[in-house]
Order: sequence, then C-alpha cells, then structure tokens
Amino acid sequence: MKLTNRTVLIVGGTSGIGLELAHRFAKDGNTVVVGGRKPEPRDGLQSVRIDVTDPASVLRARDEVLAAHPGLDVVVTMSGILLTEDLRDPAHITDAENMVATNLLGTIRVIDAFTPHLIGRGAGTIITVSSGIAFLPFPLMATYGATKAAVHSYTESLRAHLAGTGVEVAELVPPAVATPAMAKLNPAAVPVDDYLDEVMELLAVEPPTREIIVEAALPLRWAERDGTYTELLERRSAPLNNLPGR
Repeated sequence: MKLTNRTVLIVGGTSGIGLELAHRFAKDGNTVVVGGRKPEPRDGLQSVRIDVTDPASVLRARDEVLAAHPGLDVVVTMSGILLTEDLRDPAHITDAENMVATNLLGTIRVIDAFTPHLIGRGAGTIITVSSGIAFLPFPLMATYGATKAAVHSYTESLRAHLAGTGVEVAELVPPAVATPAMAKLNPAAVPVDDYLDEVMELLAVEPPTREIIVEAALPLRWAERDGTYTELLERRSAPLNNLPGR
C-alpha cells in the first residue's frame, strides 16, 4: 500500500503497538488520528475519544473524524484486551465477555462504521489486527486467542465482500511484541521497534500483501502446515502448571 500522503485513523492507537505505529505513519508524511477511550495529546498526533464496546461512541467518533478529515482513506482497528484465564474457574467468564466485546465485536463495529465511507470513495485500506495466537493457541490466553482467530476469519470474509470496491483489506499478524504488558508475560517478545521496522516494509510491498506477518510470527502462522503444531502447543501449555491449585 502507498505509505505517504494518506489520512490514517488508528483505533486503539493511544498506547502500545498502535501508538508506535501511529508515529511511523506520521513520520512518513501521513495525517494520523489515534482513537482510544482516554485520548491525550501525544507528540502532535490528533486524537478522538472512542469506546469500541459502545455503539454510540463509535458512531460519534466516526462523525467527528469524517467531519475533520473527509479524505480519510486508511482505517486501522486494533483495540484489544489481553487477559489470562483459568478455564477451571467459571469466574473467568467476565474477562471472556470483555475480550469478546472489545477484540471481536469492537473490530466489527469500527469496520461497519467506516466501510460505507471508504466504498463511497472507491478507494482505501482497512487494516485489522489478529495475532500469531490466532493460528497457534497460547492456552493461558484462551479467549484472547479465540477472538483473534475470529478476527482472522472475519477479515478473510470482509476482503471477499469488498472485492471490486477499490477498498483493500490487510491483516496484521503480530507475534508477542514487547509492549509493557506483554514483556512481563513473555521475555522473548520481539522489541517494538524491530517489529514495526518489518511491518512498514511489508506494508509497502506491491501488490498489497493480504497478511502482514513478520519473521517471528511465521512459525505460529504455519505450525500446522509444517508439522510443528502439537509440539509447540504442548510447550505453550506449560504455563498452566503455574496457576493456583495445579
């Protein structure tokens, strides 16, 4: 995709990978708006308040962004909650519901809000964010992985629905990236700058790449094909032994 002179909205861009991605887009000469539940002015980036679990909030944010930026042509939807769960404890359902509401339904709401605008322009890009966990579960993060698998599937269907409209659909498939939250869970997480260096290179590929998969995520994406799925899943199940009562 073209990476300059675009108008980019990153929902979930007020922290973590989203914020760093916003900085990369801005550095390349794009107009960037970041959205979050508690937006704050950050390094010259424009911001909009949006809670993806609240349909009214999503529509208000859409109207605000399009009023200020009628040329919006890139929408990145990456709001997400990552929580660990003990599936032996039924109390985990509250966390599970929150993750589904944010990671999956929130993604769909944002796409629904902006798709008519992009189709009307006859051009644009939607970028969703799944995860390597979508293809190879990390059992301690069961519902998180399930929502990301659903985002992947939804993205594939969205691309088919938008064929012929001029709207591109790409999917970021991150490995564990060393944001403050993930660095505590996975010491082997990829440094954020290294991850985004690869992402920006892959986004610039022509013709557009359907899945933006950096080197560290390839073993997860292709584990089943490569015959490593069972071994890796067993290894990724080991942290369950550290849960209380195990």
